Amino acid sequence: VQLQASGGGLVQAGGSLRLSCVASGRPSNDVATGWFRQAPGKEREFVAGIRWSGGNTYYADSVKGRFTISKDSAKNTVYLQMNSLKPEDTAVYYCAMRWGSTIHTSAQRYNWWGQGTLVTVSS
Repeated sequence: VQLQASGGGLVQAGGSLRLSCVASGRPSNDVATGWFRQAPGKEREFVAGIRWSGGNTYYADSVKGRFTISKDSAKNTVYLQMNSLKPEDTAVYYCAMRWGSTIHTSAQRYNWWGQGTLVTVSS
């Protein structure tokens, strides 16, 4: 499985961005995809996740109501729509995939990772 993340950039506070994660070689629908982020000097943290089968989603409290995760199965792509961005959302964002339909918040539970895409939110 190869994951390709894109869509990061520089945006002012209050603005929006949409990240994309294209999965090549997705093994089955019995997988879950998560978005994580890592700010300078901080640990990688869970942002949002989605099950490929059923489309159930889960969000970190810090982004609930502002971010939306979705998928397009035909395109093997997971999106992260980020609205009402705040300077504290500034980080490198990573997408990851794991076997099984459970959306784990621990990065260690994920089997495959894409490269990061930088999101910078200016105040």
